[in-house]
Amino acid sequence: MFTFKELKKHSKTIVPGKEYRLAVLGNCATQFLATSIKGFARKENINLEIFDTDYNQIDSQLIDKCSEVYAFDPDFILLYISTDKIYEEFMDMELIERSAFAVKYMEKITYYWNLICKNSHARILQMNFSEIDDKIIGNYSCKTNISFTFQIRELNYLLQHSMMERKEVLPIDLLSIQINLGIKKFYDPALYYNAKMAISIQTLPYVAKAVIDVVKATLGKLKKCVVLDLDNTLWGGVIGDDGIGNIEIGELGRGHAFTDFQRWLKQLKDRGILLAVCSKNNEDTAKEPFINHEEMILKLTDISIFVANWNDKASNIKYIQTALNLGMDSLVFLDDNTFERNLVRSIIPEIEVPELPEDPAQYLSFIQECNLFEAASYSDEDQNRTKQYQSEFERNKLQQEFESIDDYLNSLNMVAEVQPFDPVRYSRIAQLTQRSNQFNLRTIRYTEDEIERIANDSNYVTLYYTLRDKFGDHGLISVVILKKQSADVLFIDTWLMSCRVLKRGMEEFIINKLVGVAEGMGYSEILAEYIPTPKNSMVKDIYTTMGFEMMKENHYKLEVATYKEKCTYIKEEQKND
Repeated sequence: MFTFKELKKHSKTIVPGKEYRLAVLGNCATQFLATSIKGFARKENINLEIFDTDYNQIDSQLIDKCSEVYAFDPDFILLYISTDKIYEEFMDMELIERSAFAVKYMEKITYYWNLICKNSHARILQMNFSEIDDKIIGNYSCKTNISFTFQIRELNYLLQHSMMERKEVLPIDLLSIQINLGIKKFYDPALYYNAKMAISIQTLPYVAKAVIDVVKATLGKLKKCVVLDLDNTLWGGVIGDDGIGNIEIGELGRGHAFTDFQRWLKQLKDRGILLAVCSKNNEDTAKEPFINHEEMILKLTDISIFVANWNDKASNIKYIQTALNLGMDSLVFLDDNTFERNLVRSIIPEIEVPELPEDPAQYLSFIQECNLFEAASYSDEDQNRTKQYQSEFERNKLQQEFESIDDYLNSLNMVAEVQPFDPVRYSRIAQLTQRSNQFNLRTIRYTEDEIERIANDSNYVTLYYTLRDKFGDHGLISVVILKKQSADVLFIDTWLMSCRVLKRGMEEFIINKLVGVAEGMGYSEILAEYIPTPKNSMVKDIYTTMGFEMMKENHYKLEVATYKEKCTYIKEEQKND
């Protein structure tokens, strides 16, 4: 972990790219926290500007519509309410009032959220509460609701449930940092009483990382795949030498540590993170434990792509990245071998390669502490992602049997559904805006509550697209948001698509339907814009390819009346009334 001194130095560096803004609001001193967050952002190549409000100015800044915070026009507002400060409020209360403290304080926090939503477009980063055990009644504090221990734990419980209902609020888990570091490292009494800083200097970098992890997730900077070595990574021993009966998994030797590690990886897979295998081994030998070892937690059905041969791992990872059509910076490579880790780092600097501990018993706690898989949203479709990629490989194999791409596409029996945004899909739509980087014309990120607002706003026309074929269901794969600019003109605010369905005629189907909707609503002109990013160059010419006229650089126009429908083998699903 970086030191505060290092982060302070980096906070002064210049990072190119789009500027994002974060306002820090706290009831204690937050200047050093703001500096740490800015420094960590710059370390992560995020151009983040910070506005740090004065000490204990939450109410005045949020109530006043003309306040400095709202004038700053932040993308994020961080709310840090120190447990130490509210403990002082609690101790000044009469005993009879203390039992309702958590409920009343949660009402206050909700009031803050409502003010922010009313006066700003900012996403709210809400810190939960570290704990204080004042030892006034010892362990009995857990049993009586007039103790501060009881009330602060209830407040964290209420906070969690309230955040579930507020899509614009994202949690910063301060309590977990306190638990992991310990109270003596987290809190410095002298620093609090002399400077009103409730977080120690040595802890500030950990808090800054937690904040930037969440910011990165909202900006689409996500890890999407774990590439796994096998021998001494998923099990103890070498399968080719030791044989299936002697590798350590389950109750054999160090096997329990590997079993728990696999359980955690399976949970990642179940929430939508892809698992891939990259092993120096004969393929049949490498697959044997997945098929025949009864104590293996991971099975072949959990693996999106399995690569086992004697090529160097950097080359195999490049193959995996291409096959999955993911950005290299969205991959994490886990290998017990120092040589292999250094090789991959040197050849593929974009990939994340954690320095696994030597002791397998430390693997799980180490990788959990890295927090590489932060999320800003979750949808039910995440659970199907591995199956979707496995089906994709079956499609690729089938394609090799056809002499022409047209014959292949026609054989897939593709059917698409097109509908306006509906509440069941809000989570997945928001997630796509946050995750999609390559086929994303303007790369505008939306939260779930923003998607809901757009869906219910008469100034917008919204469309989502799903796709299925004879191999399976791709799910929701494209999102279009059209903004009404006048009685005759629509503007394509957002067009994004999953790269899994590229070059199948889906782009043409989307535009055909988009133009048809515009024509049906009486619009004569569609305007569009392409905003270049380091990752979306693949779509820089998509509008001209689809028949749009370039008006000036990266700005396009289509006359609805002159549009010629594009050829596609995708049929629209017809809904029965």
